[in-house]
Amino acid sequence: MAQIIDGKVLAAEVRETVASEVQKIKAQGGTVRFAAVLVGEDPASQIYVRNKQRACEKVGIEFELHTLPATCQYEDLTTLIRRLSADVKINGVLLQLPVPESVVGNRLTEILNLIDPQKDVDGLTIANLGKLADGVNGLVPCTAQGVLYAIQSVCPDLTGKNVVMIGRSRIVGRPTSLLLTNHDATVTICHSRTRDLAQYTRNADIVVVAAGCPGLVTAKMVKKGAIIIDVGINRLPDGKLVGDVDFVNVEKVASAITPVPGGIGPLTIAFLLKNIVVAYCRQRVC
Repeated sequence: MAQIIDGKVLAAEVRETVASEVQKIKAQGGTVRFAAVLVGEDPASQIYVRNKQRACEKVGIEFELHTLPATCQYEDLTTLIRRLSADVKINGVLLQLPVPESVVGNRLTEILNLIDPQKDVDGLTIANLGKLADGVNGLVPCTAQGVLYAIQSVCPDLTGKNVVMIGRSRIVGRPTSLLLTNHDATVTICHSRTRDLAQYTRNADIVVVAAGCPGLVTAKMVKKGAIIIDVGINRLPDGKLVGDVDFVNVEKVASAITPVPGGIGPLTIAFLLKNIVVAYCRQRVC
């Protein structure tokens, strides 16, 4: 049976370090402040924002929530983003995704790029993604950092490891593949148009999946002893949360695997906290 990579335990390690850093900043008279923007009343987004607020409060980061109705105009959102980015008292700015299409249309990238790259704690501006692609020290997307931390908890050295990344989204797939490549892994990106997905996954030392498809990765698709990182979060008709991996059966083949829930989710929030502190220090030259 595979070793369970407990994201809650790993996230607690990261939060402990962040809390210590925040306390040092406070002792020097500083205040770390984070602003989240929520558009509309999507229940899942509201839960995610509340989780981020609680996490901030636990480590001593001041949290601001700015809400706009789903009926707001594009200009309302861009004005708010610009104001928060220009506010010297705020160290991190995050736009909670998804944003109603009626507000952003096909201009989400434009809105994200209004965030000051030094305050872009989600790491999704072109400036930070470009730095990641170039191997330069920018703010790295939180989920990608969580995936790397989870892998390195059981496999510290990724040099030469064959990794299959299933998914190519701006938020998870692409930045994760870049981050793992920067750590000398050999990364293959697969996606919804990939033919015969199993031919790639069977040869992988590590499989990372973020496809939004319950049970996509089965035991027959996994090499014995592989590390499986499941980033997917899917709610079944009965209300149960599951990932993109057939956990029960893949657990019998893999050497290590992340559960859903309790795997990458807690790590994503933990690395958001870390990014907020990193942003503060770069702005204040800690």
